[in-house]
Amino acid sequence: MPSMEEFTDADVRSMLVRTLRLLSGLAVLGSALVGWKLGWKSSLFLLVGAAISGSGLWEWMRLIRAVMERMEEGRTPKPMGMVLTGFFLRLAAAIAVLYISVKYLNGSVVALAAGLGLGIASLTFEAIRMARAWTV
Repeated sequence: MPSMEEFTDADVRSMLVRTLRLLSGLAVLGSALVGWKLGWKSSLFLLVGAAISGSGLWEWMRLIRAVMERMEEGRTPKPMGMVLTGFFLRLAAAIAVLYISVKYLNGSVVALAAGLGLGIASLTFEAIRMARAWTV
């Protein structure tokens, strides 16, 4: 793990990819447990929440990379309009998926919230892991 002074864009990307892998694993495990206890609709709710959370992390990674490219000298940045358009389209798609799943699935909304929270939990776990590596 690089020190705070040596932290690069590639390190940020690898940390976010590890976070997405952890999120995927937790979503599959949680979905199996929720499906066993509350049924397939709630299991699908958890997966929908985790997918929305994961797509949000992915879009933030793209947005951070685009901003960092603009700040570095000597690099040709991607057009910011394309990145922002993708960001807002993903946000609109997430709202649509949330609306459709709540309206038609009738599963446990707690499972949906848990799926959305898995992204935060995964990101927090990676942040604690990195903080431990820097302080030990």
